[in-house]
Amino acid sequence: MIAENYACAYREVIEVLKYTKKEDVNKIPKYRILLWKTNMKKDYDFKINPHKTLEEQNLSNEAKAIIANIFKKYWATDYQKERIEEKEKYDMEQLEKERYEKYNPNDIFKNRKTEIIQEEIITDNASMVEYKESIFKKIIDRIKNIFHK
Repeated sequence: MIAENYACAYREVIEVLKYTKKEDVNKIPKYRILLWKTNMKKDYDFKINPHKTLEEQNLSNEAKAIIANIFKKYWATDYQKERIEEKEKYDMEQLEKERYEKYNPNDIFKNRKTEIIQEEIITDNASMVEYKESIFKKIIDRIKNIFHK
């Protein structure tokens, strides 16, 4: 359930913000924090270990994404924002390149042709088995021919 995942993530983000500097938390618009607090899963028990770094915490992927967006929008310097955008652009280009190589229309048709050729080769290599009628079948067929005349 996507909604439940985000409700748990909101709870994790609120817990992380409790251990964040007050001046950094004040940079986040109040309506966002209120949105997270109202939509978080109240009965989800999540605790932060203050002796571990943020990377070492057991955060969900959704919570990590929310925190990354908080950093990018509200806490990052202009230089950091620029570097993040460059990294995101590079990652998207790499993803598109992988998708193009995997789903290249020209290669798809090439693969189909080779599959058809391989199938034809397999069918050509199959030899015909000679069917021999048994002696009993021949005798029964001759008796049937006599009665049909």
